[in-house]
Amino acid sequence: MSALDLPAGQRVVVAAFGDDPVQAIEQLAALEPQAAPDPATLAAGDVIVAVQSASVGWVDLLMTSGQYQHMPEPPYTPGLEYAGVVAWVGSDARGLGVGDEVFVDPFLAGPRSLGAYRAYGGFASYAVAPWPAVRRIPRGLSVDQACNLLGNYETAYHCLVTRGRLAAGETVLIHGASGSTGLAAVHVAKLLGATVIATGRSDAKLAIVRAEGADHVINTTRDDGASGVCELRDPVKALTGGRGVDVVYDGVGGEISIESLRCLRFGGRFLVVGWASTPAVAKGRGGRGAPNANQLPTNLIMMKGIDVLGCPTAIATVNDPQLRPPRLAQVLAWAESGQIRPHVSHVFPLADFKRAMLAKWRGEVVGGCVVHP
Repeated sequence: MSALDLPAGQRVVVAAFGDDPVQAIEQLAALEPQAAPDPATLAAGDVIVAVQSASVGWVDLLMTSGQYQHMPEPPYTPGLEYAGVVAWVGSDARGLGVGDEVFVDPFLAGPRSLGAYRAYGGFASYAVAPWPAVRRIPRGLSVDQACNLLGNYETAYHCLVTRGRLAAGETVLIHGASGSTGLAAVHVAKLLGATVIATGRSDAKLAIVRAEGADHVINTTRDDGASGVCELRDPVKALTGGRGVDVVYDGVGGEISIESLRCLRFGGRFLVVGWASTPAVAKGRGGRGAPNANQLPTNLIMMKGIDVLGCPTAIATVNDPQLRPPRLAQVLAWAESGQIRPHVSHVFPLADFKRAMLAKWRGEVVGGCVVHP
């Protein structure tokens, strides 16, 4: 079947950046009809993918309010990562055929990319990508797992390996371990031979994290029911024989970051991965600056000789493209060998994209969440 024979579909369109992700999702995003892409308007190296599954990621949420560093110009279609079936290939596209099951590299196409293909997000029946961005799904992975692979596991690798230098025999404290990148970090840390202490705020979700490989789990909810996080130093020191952890992987930010510094051994490494607990660090509606910037106590950093390491995977890769080839090769090798399998807890039809995005926002998801066009 040629692309001209493809039926019309639908896509999500974000009309403008919102004050915050919730307002943008509820008021500024809508499902619209989508005509199949016309090959006559595409380049010879292009590929049309009939999307079967698209990941609902934290970055997808932040993009709707312009609070992420890369901002596609509205109106745009969200969906950094997606997988599906090849529906058409241009004459210069190599190694691909109609009907192949594929996933698309989010660094080379989609809203996070920096070129002409950022307009094509995965929250749609069809997307267009250049052929080098279109990869066959590793053996044993479903389309749902495939679209939760590169962004999550490359982030975990960049943070733990490239920046954190995590080694076999070391202990790492992973916050937000039930999230998509957090759970990927648990998997990667175990593959590296590290001991994992994972945190979260739900016993049920932490049970899944433990089943996915964490050696120890800690619920950070306070016993007195107050907001904030519980004291972590004593339980972490008890699990490490009084020594403290070698590395902290912090994708949560805010109050838990300060607690984490007290859990590190002298000379430990603190990895700043994100700030999911304080998403309003940046201005909404695409405003720049950080009016609500997180802060760390310099006295603890100095007296414990801590290395504080910023870990922006996408920005680092743009500034040094040589970082990516070994990272990508290792993630794909782990996937091909069956050593990593993304966990996907929530599946929604595309028509319920708002419910899917809000489930991610509210922390209901363990690992990945996807929508099916």
